[in-house]
Amino acid sequence: MTILACTALTRAFGGVHAVSGVRLTVERGELVGLIGPNGAGKTTLLRLLAGVLVPDSGSVTYDGLDVTRMPLHRRAQLGRVMTHQIVRPFRGMTIAENVTVAAGSHTTRHPWRALRTVNSAKARDRARTLLARFGIADAADKPATAVPLGYLKRMQLARALALDPQLLMLDEPLAGLNAVEATQLADQISALHASGLTVVLVEHNLHEVTRISSRLAVMHNGALLADGPPDEVMARRDVRDAYLGTGRSRAAADA
Repeated sequence: MTILACTALTRAFGGVHAVSGVRLTVERGELVGLIGPNGAGKTTLLRLLAGVLVPDSGSVTYDGLDVTRMPLHRRAQLGRVMTHQIVRPFRGMTIAENVTVAAGSHTTRHPWRALRTVNSAKARDRARTLLARFGIADAADKPATAVPLGYLKRMQLARALALDPQLLMLDEPLAGLNAVEATQLADQISALHASGLTVVLVEHNLHEVTRISSRLAVMHNGALLADGPPDEVMARRDVRDAYLGTGRSRAAADA
């Protein structure tokens, strides 16, 4: 069953088409790796799918519903959550408090329910359970500004999972991590997928993204170049040429 689809999706910046006529579908339960060389349009496409950006033309549907111009917060309420390459925690809060905010979102998004809710113990307990799941329970009470990047990346995943997503969209979650940290976090993303969560993953770490993805979609010059099983996609000459720079790339970098 298709959970996410876009048709003829286009977005330009200053006359340069960062995304041009892209058609892509994501089936429920898939882990789709969205890859491509720098400036290919991957992050722009992900932001269009998530609702961070509005397309110049084309459409986006989620679970059969047209969400092309639906506000971002409404999309999140439908079960779509996106994380960004640069982690932006609530800097004045601890790691646990950052996740607790997300875990309590079902209450806080309804003002009258929030007024009636005095005890937030359930949200705090869920936050700590998620931190333990991602192996960072030892940092639960530390300020978000006092932990290394690897912890922040895992906290970001815990915070996203606390929102009970049906579809999780990740923008370069492995960026800035060393090889060991990248493998560990990739394994955790793979475990989320194995539990039934649908994942769309933008990632430059080709080794890890090809290892855990059930399917790869390759962007190049704003268009979809290839789409299929990882081994078949990475064996294609045009995909290798795009990564080696033999093709002419657009000047526009991923937003």
